[in-house]
Order: sequence, then structure tokens, then C-alpha cells
Amino acid sequence: MNRLLFTLFAACIALMTACGGGAATQTASAPNAAPSAPTTPTTPTLPNTSSAAWREPLKVSYQGVAVDVVIDKPAGTAFDVLLVYHGTVMQDALVMQAAQKTLDEFRGLLNDPAVMVVSVAYPEENLLIGDNLAQAEAALLWVKHRAAAELGLQIRHVFLGGHSQGGYLVTRLNTLHPTQGVIANAPGPIDLVHRCRLEEEGTIASGEHCTRLRQAYGTTTANPAAYAARSLVSFTTGYQSDIFFVQGLEDSRLVQMAVWPGFKQQVQACTNCRGVQVLELPGFGHEALFDNPQARDAFRAFLNARR
Repeated sequence: MNRLLFTLFAACIALMTACGGGAATQTASAPNAAPSAPTTPTTPTLPNTSSAAWREPLKVSYQGVAVDVVIDKPAGTAFDVLLVYHGTVMQDALVMQAAQKTLDEFRGLLNDPAVMVVSVAYPEENLLIGDNLAQAEAALLWVKHRAAAELGLQIRHVFLGGHSQGGYLVTRLNTLHPTQGVIANAPGPIDLVHRCRLEEEGTIASGEHCTRLRQAYGTTTANPAAYAARSLVSFTTGYQSDIFFVQGLEDSRLVQMAVWPGFKQQVQACTNCRGVQVLELPGFGHEALFDNPQARDAFRAFLNARR
């Protein structure tokens, strides 16, 4: 009997050791053991079909093109959506921060907390101006065609809003896809031939956009058509939805304001565009839409008239 009990006891101890049970059987990691590999961040699990409010970053894709967005969903299950695009930051490490800031700025303009705001963290690093239109478009098409099913929501109307380079992108998107309306604050670059020639002449400091274009195409004198093709002034017709441009008249005198009057004249003369509205604000600069009460009220009126 004693032999049998001893055998059973030894087997139990062996089983506990194999399964890691019991404090006496736990062993410390070897001092020189390699650390475990860090886990790859995963897409957050969103509360589908939930009526609760939430704000989360999310990677979305449409037809194989992926882009990061930040979604600010109010309480409820049916929404109009304002899809917004930030201004230039150049480094992709900063685009999510820019998307968050732009979301907050546009959210602050709204007088209806029930609008869902989606901010697009489109890439910029090592790209020629306009090459990120693919990601900007993917975000729009995801919102229009997939977001409702993937998020468990009902989406009614989709509006676009953009600031600076974001205004450039939403203006170009308006030539490709209809929405309920588009707002562009200080859109640009309007004329890359003009801007990059100023840099070539040393009138203004060199920037990354023009440097990359010069590396790809040569100077504005040698190849002006390549610069013009990417300029917003080449996209002043064929707007598929009503568009509202806001421009502070104290914006950059040499860059933005030197070409703004010509751009304004072209969009207002468009014969195959939906409605074009322009608000110019003396005494305000590049952030006029977010700084001026008149611009805020006009923004709200533009949205509310189309909802």
C-alpha cells in the first residue's frame, strides 16, 4: 500500500510540474532569454449595431486601397456624415495627429451633435502632390458604399470638408463623385507653376512639394505642363455637387492670394458645375473658416440647406 501511495504522489507532482501548476513548480525566465516579440496593433473592435457614442481610429479599404481614418460617432444609429481632410503635414508620422485636430475643428463648427464626423489621415510622405488622391477617394467610397454595413449604421447624406491641401483634395473629389455638398477652406496648391517658380527664383523658401516635382519633372520653365496638371486651377469645371469655397484675404500674399482671384473667377464662370459659392473674409488668414463667426454660420447654413 505504501509503495502504491508513493507512486501516486510522485505522479501527481510530475503532472503539476508539466502543467505549470503550483507556486513551487514555477521557474523564472533565463536572464539572457530574448524578449518576446511585440504584438502587432490590430484594428479596434468597434461596437457594431450599438447606439452608443464612440470615437476610434480605424483602417478602412475600398477596392484594395487602404487608408486610416478617425470616426467620431454620436449616440444613435442613423446619421449624416461629414468626411473631412486635414492640411499639409508632409510626414506620415504626423497625419493621425492632423486628422484628429481637423476632426475637432470641423466638429466645433457643427451645430448638430448628431452628425458623424470621419477624418481621413491620408498619406503625404514621399508623394507628389495629388498622388494621395487614391487614398482620399478610397475613404469617400468606403463611407458611401461600405461603412453602413461594416459599422452597423444607417448613413443618410455624405458631405465633404477640407482645409488647405484637404480643400484641394475635396475639390478634386467633387469632379469624380457626387455627394450632398463640399466645403473647401483655403484650398491649395492652386497654381504649382507659380508657386514652384517662386522657389526656383529664391523669392520664397524651398518646400518639399516643389522639390519633389522638380526632381520628377525638371523646372517649371522646362516642363510647366506637368506642374499645371497637378494644380487646382486645372480642376475648375465639372463639379458634381454644390461646393462652398472659403478664403481669408490675409492668407499668403505671394503664394495663395496671388492666384486666388483667377481661380475664383474660373470656378464662378463654370457652366457644367453644380452650385458654386464663395465667401471671402477680409482680416482673416489661412484658418478663416475656423476663426470667423460669419464663416461658421455660412458653413452651417450650407449643410443645413442640403440635409
